[in-house]
Amino acid sequence: MRAEIISIGTELLLGHITNTDAAFVGRSLAAIGAECYHQTTVGDNPGRIAEAVTHALGRSDAVITIGGLGPTIDDVTIATLARLAGRRLIEHKGVLKDLHAYFRFRRVKTPTETLRQALVPEGALIIRNRVGTAPAIIMEYRDKPIICLPGPPRELEPMFENDIIPYLKKTFNLSGVIKSRTVKTTGLAESLINGKVKDLLAIKPPITVGIYAKLGEVDLKIMAKADDEKAADRNIRKIEAIIRKRLKGYIFGCDDETLEGAVGKLLIKNKKTLAVAESCTGGLISSRITDSPGSSKYFIDGVVSYSNESKENLLGVKRATLKRYGAVSKGVALEMAMGVRHYSCVDIGLAVTGITGPIGATRSKPIGLVHIALVSGKRRISKEFRFRGTRWEIKFQASQAALNLLRKNL
Repeated sequence: MRAEIISIGTELLLGHITNTDAAFVGRSLAAIGAECYHQTTVGDNPGRIAEAVTHALGRSDAVITIGGLGPTIDDVTIATLARLAGRRLIEHKGVLKDLHAYFRFRRVKTPTETLRQALVPEGALIIRNRVGTAPAIIMEYRDKPIICLPGPPRELEPMFENDIIPYLKKTFNLSGVIKSRTVKTTGLAESLINGKVKDLLAIKPPITVGIYAKLGEVDLKIMAKADDEKAADRNIRKIEAIIRKRLKGYIFGCDDETLEGAVGKLLIKNKKTLAVAESCTGGLISSRITDSPGSSKYFIDGVVSYSNESKENLLGVKRATLKRYGAVSKGVALEMAMGVRHYSCVDIGLAVTGITGPIGATRSKPIGLVHIALVSGKRRISKEFRFRGTRWEIKFQASQAALNLLRKNL
């Protein structure tokens, strides 16, 4: 079964809203073994909506539209599709009742504009909206279903899971599944990872592997199509085992796991406490670490030591070290790490200092130069990095490298 997703809304085209709905629907379709080869985004224009739906019907078994079901004048999806299919719009008593109940519960008079959401194409299947006001509508046209969903994710997601998925399974007798697993790596360039797994990237369906580079991270996504979840999981595990063997040391997690979350688990496992001294990252490392629930078990302190005076007064960095080597240097990074470890009485001190630009660089110290140090017991580690990008991108890459240095040493 092939489905096509059409997202409707001028705000999507202008980039004012990120289209998370289409991603959710795409994942949900894959999970039940439905294929989605095309996704389209159009504005709130009746002609272009009709054109997109007509085109989609010519190459798909079902069309799923998202958005344009609201009460305002630019919500034209239902009227457009009714006109396209030659259907009358009729008032649905059940939807009308739900609308009045929705506003009565809020002790507000039902707005007149909202009543237009009770107008539905004659003969359409109506799916109640238990969260908002716009119902989902399934309308047959050219012997194919057009499924119209509201745009707000908190309305769309439960409707799709509870109503649309069972409908699609029954209508198209869907039994297979498509599952995926994303293996996350950091610390190795995309080109080098590609060289280690290029044979896996050439694998043909029903199992495929894709490579996706992000800032400071390279992901490998394994997808498997099978008759059931157990078979899909089994095939994914086989490929994942090969990837783990080839990229040992660079993998920090899978799927929704984060680098900071992986570091937190290792700190708990090793019963270690941490304090961080940051200069160029301005608190970003500490912020990321504390994004993980339960981080208070291991994260004790974070010091943003931006000026040289702060490095001296708060962290005990020697004035002679600053004068001789400069704030962005191996020696200063090490003294920052030692200082924050002593200051906070923790097991591990982590520090970062660098030049994020666009000013402050010299011939010997270019923009993107970052020194990261870690001190734990008798261990003293300091590494130099060179990053490229905007100021924020350099800051993020520095935080990623610092967290990865910590992960590898745990």
